[in-house]
Amino acid sequence: MSTRQLRGSTITSAADLAQARRLVIKVGSSSLTTLQGGISVEALEQLVHACQSLRARGTEVVLVSSGAIAAGLYPLGLETRPQDLAAQQAAAAVGQGLLLAHYTRTFAEHGATVAQVLLTVEDLIRRSTYTNALRALEKLLALGTVPVVNENDAVATAEIRFGDNDRLAALTANLIHADALILLSDVDALYDGPPSEGGKPVARISSPADLEGVTLGPRGRAGVGTGGMVTKVEAAQIVTANGTPALLTSAAKAQALFNGEEVGTFFEARGRRRGARSAWLAHLAHTKGRLLIDDGAVKAVVHGRRSLLPAGITGIEGAFEAGDVVEIAGPDGTVQARGVTAFSSTELPQMLGCSTAELAARLGPDYERPVIHTDDMVRLEMRSV
Repeated sequence: MSTRQLRGSTITSAADLAQARRLVIKVGSSSLTTLQGGISVEALEQLVHACQSLRARGTEVVLVSSGAIAAGLYPLGLETRPQDLAAQQAAAAVGQGLLLAHYTRTFAEHGATVAQVLLTVEDLIRRSTYTNALRALEKLLALGTVPVVNENDAVATAEIRFGDNDRLAALTANLIHADALILLSDVDALYDGPPSEGGKPVARISSPADLEGVTLGPRGRAGVGTGGMVTKVEAAQIVTANGTPALLTSAAKAQALFNGEEVGTFFEARGRRRGARSAWLAHLAHTKGRLLIDDGAVKAVVHGRRSLLPAGITGIEGAFEAGDVVEIAGPDGTVQARGVTAFSSTELPQMLGCSTAELAARLGPDYERPVIHTDDMVRLEMRSV
């Protein structure tokens, strides 16, 4: 990972967007499509124009675009978003091509080349394909293209999928170390309650405490979209915990935002900028089990950022092999970290409570090493929505 990518974001407000080197911009289905007419060409062209104003300043743009399923409804004669997976896959297969065709044509009018990048959760939970996705996006940006990212809804399964493009956008921003994540929808800001009931817009979120008392509403699946304000706030929390700020406003105000106007809601970056491997461990990797550790190990591993030794482990949950990702929980059951274990669940029971020197003398030199090395571990910031 380059020094440029690991350097923290300098974006502290909308006014700083002019100096952004790389942005991930997510746009929702409701901002691009309608149930009556498929893709809204006018809305898409306005979005592209706004993105091009950023690119003209030298900012690299990765566009995470919803709308494939919604775009496929009208051509297939469907009046509402289908609930069954097969129909959603069919609509996505039709709509993705239409959506990309419009992006290709509109960006080409500005002299820009578009690249389609379709991802599934499987692409990002396996270390090898995760690295490949990073390499591909980096190369596309280096070649001056505009990657248009979407979940590969045509092949994604109900059991393994991102579920909404807000989370996909957050994980993409972490993957490529964007300077900020822009979340565009049909809502102009985060409100502290329903606007129809007197809710007021929130201009800035500095910490999770600022979300206390904010009514986010249910996870939406009405109309053409699948998300809602809950998923947008979750996405903002993912990136801010990783040292990247987020800005939320409506697609109609995108140009004003990119011009540096203080519109929408700004989520301050709070956490430390992580490398790609740490971001993968924190947000993408599937865990196969759990290690329970004592207070001393919590102090050493979580607060002291040391490797996890067998002496501090008090219990094991689940079945896993060496090289699997496991959770690390304290005495109260709170998950404090995740890491790649060097030993399987069948090897560990005989090691609990023992020093590495004792294990080396009893079992051999291969056991004189940490269960999870600090380089293979990520400490988690607890989030709640």
